[in-house]
Amino acid sequence: MRSAKIFLLLPVFVFALQTQAQTKLPPIIDRELFFGPPEIAGGQLSPDGKYMSFLKVYKGTMNIWVKEAEAPFASARAVTADTLRPIRGYFWSKDSKYVLYVQDKGGDENFNVYAVNPAEKAAPGSDIPNNRILTDYKGVRTFIYAVPKSDPDALYIGLNDRDKAWHDLYKLKISTGEKTLLRQNSAKDRITGWIFDWNDKLRLATRANEDGSNDLLRVDEKEMVPIYSTGPYEEFDPYAFDKDNKKFYIATNKGDRDLKQLVLLDPITMNEEFVEKDPLSKVDFGNANFSEVTKSIINTSYTDEKERLYWKNKEYENDYTIIQKQLPALTLNFFSSTDDENEWLVNAYSDTDPGAAYLYNRNTKKLTFEYRPRPNIPTNSLAPMKAIRYKSSDGLEIPAYLVLPKGIEPKNLPLMVFPHGGPWGRDYWGYNSYAQFLANRGYAVLLPNFRASTGYGKKFLDAGNKQWGEKMQDDITWGVKYLIGQGIADPKHIGIMGGSYGGYATLAGVTFTPDLYAAAVSIVGPSNLITLLNSIPPYWESIRKLFYLRMGDPTTDEGKAQLTRQSPLTYADKIKTPLLVAQGANDPRVNKAESEQIVTALRKRNFPVEYILAPDEGHGFARPVNNMAMLAAAEKFLATYLGGRYQASMTPEVERRLSDIRVDVKKAF
Repeated sequence: MRSAKIFLLLPVFVFALQTQAQTKLPPIIDRELFFGPPEIAGGQLSPDGKYMSFLKVYKGTMNIWVKEAEAPFASARAVTADTLRPIRGYFWSKDSKYVLYVQDKGGDENFNVYAVNPAEKAAPGSDIPNNRILTDYKGVRTFIYAVPKSDPDALYIGLNDRDKAWHDLYKLKISTGEKTLLRQNSAKDRITGWIFDWNDKLRLATRANEDGSNDLLRVDEKEMVPIYSTGPYEEFDPYAFDKDNKKFYIATNKGDRDLKQLVLLDPITMNEEFVEKDPLSKVDFGNANFSEVTKSIINTSYTDEKERLYWKNKEYENDYTIIQKQLPALTLNFFSSTDDENEWLVNAYSDTDPGAAYLYNRNTKKLTFEYRPRPNIPTNSLAPMKAIRYKSSDGLEIPAYLVLPKGIEPKNLPLMVFPHGGPWGRDYWGYNSYAQFLANRGYAVLLPNFRASTGYGKKFLDAGNKQWGEKMQDDITWGVKYLIGQGIADPKHIGIMGGSYGGYATLAGVTFTPDLYAAAVSIVGPSNLITLLNSIPPYWESIRKLFYLRMGDPTTDEGKAQLTRQSPLTYADKIKTPLLVAQGANDPRVNKAESEQIVTALRKRNFPVEYILAPDEGHGFARPVNNMAMLAAAEKFLATYLGGRYQASMTPEVERRLSDIRVDVKKAF
């Protein structure tokens, strides 16, 4: 169903600068269309194909809905009713009886598992079925390791109820909530994951060693035997067993390999068999998609500027080609199927289209439109994303994406730099809500994949070791210089905005290059690397050493000196850029002290700083009303200092929320 509420060209929209160039931009798009709850999202087919589930607003919050597969969406029924936090993910039990999901409290990341039977009648006094909590713990984080087909009333889960740093392995009975301890874990064992074969038998485990190295272990009856080991700066990614259930696929960059490649490992002989690497020798092995019917690889993928697919199953390749002919301008992603794999949900998207879901029947070859998550967004007004490359301070080539505002000449534009989080992640080509939002406001948008970004090989990743605020920051700074040199960016109107590591890069930008930026927005960004590392969550104990190796060791004098030098807080007295800081009060990764240290330092200088603190959020703003309030403040803030457009209007709910979470810095600090 299409929403009756359209947010375009409302008379209350305000332009920060009424320049001739801005009048040529497309109509300003309401931020609700970019960041408000999608109309429908997260569609899934039940394994038996009888039902389709999806996420949709119920009583003001995203919840799970279910309908018969062939029925219209108007007939769907809400099966969850969480009013505090949106449900962002869920899955079906293998017998199609239960829908299961995880939820935390206020963003604390202590997830519990819930189950609901959509076929049940509504609970007394309610209009939804009973939602049962299966892991009713406080301060405990649940991992889900496997959803077995051979025992569909079970889940294999990890719980850190006994030791906050390590998860024990349990078998959880969905129908009753009964838990059976299978394997205990401890600081001696250091197990980080459990791997089951196609018959749901526990076969392998992963272990993080104290020195930062990692092992793949064979789980025997009486012991666990190391069968593959990588050093601290090497990686292996486990995938699945082969169709004979004997050998195991991993992607690895062990030894002198720079780019990850796919190999088959024999757990008994420990022999390694090469399978595949990037045919173009540009990037790491990306992904392997497996068929649960044939137990073999459907396709592999690699991502440099865009994703490249390499088909191993000719029947699936033929299906892909059939769909592609009907949707030629879009990128396709198969994301949910029936148990027999005869029906699939397919997402079709592009850089200027947030996507649509289609149902594809492999028997009839029929493609049927199902829904658009954001049907009212005017795709004709969105801006293309272009891949670019530029040299950093030491000559290293940096891959990046550039989104230029549509309708105006790309010359002397205000620029927004938007570094990704992680930092061990990367940006991808495709629809990016933040980039489109900012481009619509009149900004050129740079998305740099600075060194330490993943996917570009071991050397590129390792080039970022202990380089926070230094070479990693240079990669961002030199991107700005490149765009200024190209005549695209106006050197007097450069802004930077990001979350998590992107928030750190924002703070580093205004401290280490104080004359470069005219406005900055830090979202859950660390300001002091020593306090950041000393407060990491206990369930990250397994990767503590890796943090020390890649960032710096706060337990040594040398490490302390380096981390102090690289902490924006150390140079807070150099900040001359207008700054907005946003933080979740319950953030377990970047504690609110990280934001409040920098806010306090600026307050002591009587330097103006804006601070937004959401009491019911963690690492990022999950509740749309909080996110919308923060973005309303941010776009007006950026327009004030960079000259872009902004939307003055907001719903009464968002206006009240912004008033609630905006901190009066003069009184509070």
